[in-house]
Amino acid sequence: MAEQIIIQTSDKESVYKELLPQVKALLEGENDLIANMANFCGAYMEVFQILWVGFYLVKGNELVLGPYQGPIACTRIQIGKGVCGTSWKKKETIIVPDVEKFEGHITCSSLSKSEIVVPLFNEKKEVIAVLDIDSKELNTFDITDQNFLEEMVQLIRF
Repeated sequence: MAEQIIIQTSDKESVYKELLPQVKALLEGENDLIANMANFCGAYMEVFQILWVGFYLVKGNELVLGPYQGPIACTRIQIGKGVCGTSWKKKETIIVPDVEKFEGHITCSSLSKSEIVVPLFNEKKEVIAVLDIDSKELNTFDITDQNFLEEMVQLIRF
């Protein structure tokens, strides 16, 4: 049975501190990548009510849309293209305060104003997927998001 995520504060860092153990409990013991990604998206969306949260999986030489919540999305992204492809290529988290100012940004939704993309690594330190989160507001994401999201994606088992 799915657990309900309950957060009792509005401070971003405090929200993450409350969400982190709940995500741990939600994903604990499950080794299916898709199930874990889907539940992660559901938990994040429930708490943050963001425009879009989802994963792109590395398949060959492109990222392919995986589990997500939000409006329809781009299905395939080439390495080095857009924020997701750039995060994959550089093997690092990218925070974009204003997507209009990111050279090569791929517009999947005109509602997206800011974005964060966090890579997921396997034991060989290869990127296997990226977590992509889009907001309707400018400057939504910062180092607090980066730190907590990087920790949370490590909980996703595969």
